[in-house]
Amino acid sequence: MTLLGACAVIPAPAAAAYPNKPIRFIVPFTPGGSQDVIARLVGQKVAERLGHQVVIDNRTGAAGLIAAELTARAAPDGYTIFMATAGPVTIAYSLQPKLSYQPMKDFAPIIHLVDTPMALIAANSLAAKSVAEVVSLAKSRAGNLNYASVGNGSISHLTMELFKQQAGLNIVHVPYKGAVPAFVDLSSGQVQLMFITTAAAHPHVVAGRARILAVASRKRVATFGSTPTLTEAGIAGLEVPVWAGVLTTAGTSKAIIDLLYSEMRSALQLPDVRQRLDQLGSEIVGEGPQNFAGLLTADFARWAKVIKGANLKLD
Repeated sequence: MTLLGACAVIPAPAAAAYPNKPIRFIVPFTPGGSQDVIARLVGQKVAERLGHQVVIDNRTGAAGLIAAELTARAAPDGYTIFMATAGPVTIAYSLQPKLSYQPMKDFAPIIHLVDTPMALIAANSLAAKSVAEVVSLAKSRAGNLNYASVGNGSISHLTMELFKQQAGLNIVHVPYKGAVPAFVDLSSGQVQLMFITTAAAHPHVVAGRARILAVASRKRVATFGSTPTLTEAGIAGLEVPVWAGVLTTAGTSKAIIDLLYSEMRSALQLPDVRQRLDQLGSEIVGEGPQNFAGLLTADFARWAKVIKGANLKLD
């Protein structure tokens, strides 16, 4: 499980004729969410440049597995693309080995669009005011602190498990069905800690409903300029970018993938797109198929190790 689906070569005339009909862009998120907004931004610009519609198809449910399966089973002709995140691609197989698709074989990468850093936030009522104090408190009260996540197997869940493993902590997981109920209980002190994206954390921190302790990124985040990285806070190397990118079906022509990559990368450079992505708290990456494939392979191995270490499984 280390290689992504290869891009088969098809005759040049077939590739040259692409596209000659609308492209289906499957998005495993509800309309209006940040990933949906990114897909629509990029899709619109690509449609304008290629002269054919890019139709957004929101297929929610099963933590992205439904959308991923539709892409994996589509014809490898470039007319089905997928707004991908870690959940259904680099995490799901380690939690649910009986998936109906093989994430690291059934997709071909097109572009790594953006990253959004994760942040460690705390309830205002928590006595610990820094990462070092959280570690000290958690070790002195093993099993008595708890943390929220936006669901079992989510990136917020696994990032905290990674933090626990690296710091040697015993903190109890309390899963929620989404960010809204998790934030409600964090703000009331029912749970003490949570990892969430900086974009999602920002309004709650600004409003004083929670405190930010650190960011899980290589460098500090502009919107939280005085907040240290986890490495600066003493947890070396704990960097978790929440990546978003576009995949298509394995076996799709390299010529088609290269065309889509070029158009999507160009879209990311447009001033209005850059401004909107900045508003969403997303950092533009724009790396192509080869580098994106390397990220996915490394991400798969990383989360498989975390999941095995925490003995996590989903039914």
